[in-house]
Amino acid sequence: MEGPFRLQVKFWGVRGSIPTPQADNLGFGGNTTCIEVRRPGDQVLIIDGGTGLRYLGMALMREFAGRRLSLKFLMTHFHWDHIQGIPLFAPLYGRDNAVTFYSDRPAEDVREILDGQMSHPYFPAPFEQLGARRHFEQIDNANFGDVSVRAFPLNHPQGACGYRIESEGAVVVHASDLEHGDEQFDRVLIDHAQNADVLIYDSQYTPEEYGTKRGWGHSTWREAVRVAREAQVKRLVLFHHDPGHDDRFMNEIEKQARSRFENTDAAREGATICV
Repeated sequence: MEGPFRLQVKFWGVRGSIPTPQADNLGFGGNTTCIEVRRPGDQVLIIDGGTGLRYLGMALMREFAGRRLSLKFLMTHFHWDHIQGIPLFAPLYGRDNAVTFYSDRPAEDVREILDGQMSHPYFPAPFEQLGARRHFEQIDNANFGDVSVRAFPLNHPQGACGYRIESEGAVVVHASDLEHGDEQFDRVLIDHAQNADVLIYDSQYTPEEYGTKRGWGHSTWREAVRVAREAQVKRLVLFHHDPGHDDRFMNEIEKQARSRFENTDAAREGATICV
């Protein structure tokens, strides 16, 4: 753990759509989306369960060996790249553990969705037979000890939600998956991102690519910069990288974004940000 901090963010998966483990992607990472958010101590929040979740699960089992885990997932939505790692998340197999899934959907819907991806013939172990106690809650605003979470809607096919996470004045905003251009959704995002220490923003496409990807539910680094400026955030993190963007391409995106908003990084697997 790095410190001191009020919130710590670690990226376990940064890729969108599908895992891309080839060599020329490994500088930024090939696992799909998963982020860990920590307070000092043992409190763990997990945003989404893409393939990066498997590695987070192994790390938690090592860190908390022999201890009971109580984990909270903040699910943005349930497209495959955001849930692929859940069946291989080791803490779900521990009978002493408890895992709660929070989402903007009704609790029973979430249970059915996660059960469905592990049902025959897709996975050998049914979701209902996992050892950990599993709970499902619909979220709007919530408080987890010293951490407050506000969910807000994002413009994405079949819906998605972002999260504003605050603790003792530190603010991290997660906004992925989203497509810019809808005035109402854009205003909601700006309001929730206002003065954030860190804004994690969906930047899957370049502005040039977006012309043929309109309606697919993702945004660009240029829109990320615009939001960061308007919301007066301190640090911008580009996220949900396209599977076709290798390390060389991602370095160029990061360079272009920094030319317009200096304190910008493209998310890398394993990177940690402390606020």
